Amino acid sequence: MTLNCAIIDDEPLAADLLASYAAKTPFLNLNGTYNSAISAIKDLREHPADLIFLDIQMPELSGTEFARILPKETKIIFTTAFSQYAVDGYKVNAIDYLMKPVSYEEFVRAATKALELFTATRRNNTCLQDRFMLVKSDYKLVRVPLDDILYIEGLKDYVRIYLANGDKIVSLMNMKKLEDFLPHPEFMRTHRSYIVHMNKITLIERLRIVFGKAYIPISDSYKDEVQAYLDSHTLG
Repeated sequence: MTLNCAIIDDEPLAADLLASYAAKTPFLNLNGTYNSAISAIKDLREHPADLIFLDIQMPELSGTEFARILPKETKIIFTTAFSQYAVDGYKVNAIDYLMKPVSYEEFVRAATKALELFTATRRNNTCLQDRFMLVKSDYKLVRVPLDDILYIEGLKDYVRIYLANGDKIVSLMNMKKLEDFLPHPEFMRTHRSYIVHMNKITLIERLRIVFGKAYIPISDSYKDEVQAYLDSHTLG
């Protein structure tokens, strides 16, 4: 996968350095380098960038102000010489924050984070559209329709997928990989050992999700997110 990127920085030396980094990063395609957010607006409207390396402190329109008018799917990595702007960067959902002078190691680490986010989103969208996933189990590749899943239990290096018909599928896989792959919030982590298909919930008792004789805990780490989801579906 290749990401189209742009660099916006009013310091020519900093912009040139980032451009040289982008040129030697195989998964980046540099669409343009701009000395202000104003000068980038027209080009980015006609040729949207997946990823923008964006200086925060610039005349006329600051990086944080510009970030607020970008499409939400555009990923932002802020670059600045002033650490006090870090909080402002995260307020507009920047995926990383690089302090100048930026090393190539820091640059490629942040760019890789963006690549992983785009890859996960693409997989998630495909999974959501096709409504199934393929998992390896007993040396076979098993088709698992998403609508058949009740919940998933993590067992060290394995997961056990519980289906509505009573079947169970065991696969060598970690929970984090599954959590990133499955569409959210349809599937939500309720505990470090459980992912639940929220559309299949019929009963909740004392902060436990009940599937027949199985009681799925909701741990403190995930309670706020799960409760917010439940509140959005609760009447009375």
